[in-house]
Amino acid sequence: MFFRSLFALAVLATLQPAAPPRSDAAAYTLLSREGRRTLPVRLAGSVEMAALDDIAKLLNITVREDAGGLVLSLPSGQNVVLSTSQGLASAGGRVISLPAAPTRDGRAWFVPIEAVGRAIAPAYGTKLELRKPSRLIILGDLRVPQVVARHETTGSTARVTVDIQPPTAHTVAQDAKTFTVRFEADALDAQLPGAVGRELVSAIRAGEGAAEVAVDLGPRFGSFRSAEQPGERGATRLVIDIFSPSGEAPPPPPPVEPLPLPEFAPAGAVRTIVIDPGHGGDERGARGQAGTLEKDITLSVARRLKTAIEGRLGIRTILTRDADRTITLDERTAVANNNKADLFISLHANASGRTAAAGAEVFYLSLAEYGEEAARIARSESDAVPVFGGGTREIEVILWDMAQARHIERSAELAKVIEAAFREKLPTSPRGVQQAPLRVLVGANMPAVLVEMGFLTNAPEERALSGDARQADIVQVLYDAVVRFREARR
Repeated sequence: MFFRSLFALAVLATLQPAAPPRSDAAAYTLLSREGRRTLPVRLAGSVEMAALDDIAKLLNITVREDAGGLVLSLPSGQNVVLSTSQGLASAGGRVISLPAAPTRDGRAWFVPIEAVGRAIAPAYGTKLELRKPSRLIILGDLRVPQVVARHETTGSTARVTVDIQPPTAHTVAQDAKTFTVRFEADALDAQLPGAVGRELVSAIRAGEGAAEVAVDLGPRFGSFRSAEQPGERGATRLVIDIFSPSGEAPPPPPPVEPLPLPEFAPAGAVRTIVIDPGHGGDERGARGQAGTLEKDITLSVARRLKTAIEGRLGIRTILTRDADRTITLDERTAVANNNKADLFISLHANASGRTAAAGAEVFYLSLAEYGEEAARIARSESDAVPVFGGGTREIEVILWDMAQARHIERSAELAKVIEAAFREKLPTSPRGVQQAPLRVLVGANMPAVLVEMGFLTNAPEERALSGDARQADIVQVLYDAVVRFREARR
């Protein structure tokens, strides 16, 4: 069977014996239109494990055992296969790394909580998101903004700063003892300091409603002023200044300057490039035998590549993340689309059950699973829509899941240019250019590719990818490819 052959190839280093499970891990909360439900977890060493039966009940998944694996049948009709001997899964033809293998306790199987976000979510069919730092699982099209509140006091004034990502409509109401910030959302993913023990502000806490933040006022409260300004990475920042009766109002908070809008470029020009360091935060990606993590390699190379392109070509270059943080696949292409990028390059490091597998590979999107609709969009021109005052205007109206369809040919060109540049200077897989239904590329409204820079499961290649010399070579290869692609399109 398929997964038998897959896991026969997935023989990695000998696993260490699992640590005895402990039940001292806080439960996760699943948010859906049906309400809140709890998913208990327990610790096996440092890995959080959840009962597969509990996950199946919450997510309407059917589970069956077969030789060497657990087969999860999802509501989308797709299957996910979990190896019972190693931290590997298979979904949509792609091998996925997990921090540990499933373990059996009596008749129950326990799997790493990361299986929800890495293996199940991409194939689930309905939006499913694991937010590990907040211990949340979000099912369906719920509005659950991330809200981070901070507090500081200077003399007779206090300032409460609330960062909201993504920006979400809200109102501020006051009664005698409390400010309440109410959000137009289904729930909040909130980081709040709780009690602060101050005379102007005594606590910042969750409000009575599911989407409220309450600021409890102290005995010396006199008046307040609130203002909004742009925050980092597109967030909204709400600033509430609180004064004692005798306090003087501080100067308005300095504005955070937003990124300048990109200039409109002639067809074929490359003015803005988005580099996407794969994984990040709780999503570690592949892991080498020496412990090298994919998320660290991709971020290091992305930072170097941004410096090279901006410094030597003068092309505006944006990273989807510039820190070790979790970011969803749709957010990555949204950064490119919102900044009207001309190229999108997603960086990754590969993994294989064959430890001899080596070399770079470049992928662009396969439209096979999107059928005739994708082919029609790929062939179509802009739509003519009526405008005020008479006449029409040519405008592109593209569904998110079809955004890449019109750029497949140019994505293929970019993939071939990058693969050729790799083959000139660095080890490259015999299958240098490939197509695959990669979710991170689907929504990109520009030429887009995914670059696997090498295999972390190959020990010599892991050492090379961790070193400055190989990373510098990869940056030079990608820099050369950008120059060639830009020159070819002029």
